[in-house]
Amino acid sequence: MTESLLRRSPFRTGSAVAGSTGFEGSVVAEACATAAAPRTPNGALAVLLAGNRRFVGGHAEHPHQTPTRVRQIAARQDPFAIVLGCADSRVGAELLFDQGLGDLFVNRVAGNLVDDLLLGSMEYAVEEFAPPLLIVLGHERCGAIQSTIAAINGGGTAPGHIGTILAALEPIVAPYAKDADAVEAGVRANVKAQAAGILAQSGIVRERVEKGAMAVVGARYNMDTGWVEVLG
Repeated sequence: MTESLLRRSPFRTGSAVAGSTGFEGSVVAEACATAAAPRTPNGALAVLLAGNRRFVGGHAEHPHQTPTRVRQIAARQDPFAIVLGCADSRVGAELLFDQGLGDLFVNRVAGNLVDDLLLGSMEYAVEEFAPPLLIVLGHERCGAIQSTIAAINGGGTAPGHIGTILAALEPIVAPYAKDADAVEAGVRANVKAQAAGILAQSGIVRERVEKGAMAVVGARYNMDTGWVEVLG
């Protein structure tokens, strides 16, 4: 998107663009977040990982969850990160990252899959709020991955529109369907595929990635421990 088109956009533009994974080592020094929302990719990831440490350690602060916060953001939101996560009821991004109202722009669908609707939702957030981070969050023992592998190995079909999810996942996880730990391999492959797909399909995100003002990061949530692992 050109500068002139950005000026004509009905959304506010700002300084954000995505890079790649591999932040985990460099963000440790930035893990002590300030009250202000982070405006760099490393800073945003550091805040999320610090929140996850609090969550896992049983020391969640539950920030931005008061009536005062409700009033503060009633007129306008300014999330510092976009999350594409799975619809699984056990993987609530605000909880596992210990964030609150207005902090995260969360998009959730079974299998954390990217389609045109989800991509449009995320592009809206990029254009309107200029967050410095977009994180694709998969999780251990994903049911959508499990069902897809079962269908591949057993030749079964899924009822109703569930088959649409399995069809989207099949080309990603099929190479791992015979592996000893096929589901885990599929989860990791899918996170990386969705992150790559966002960059390949969205010129809006890609432009910001190339400028270095935003990062697209893949991550995996451990259902047993609560830890979030950044995938390289």
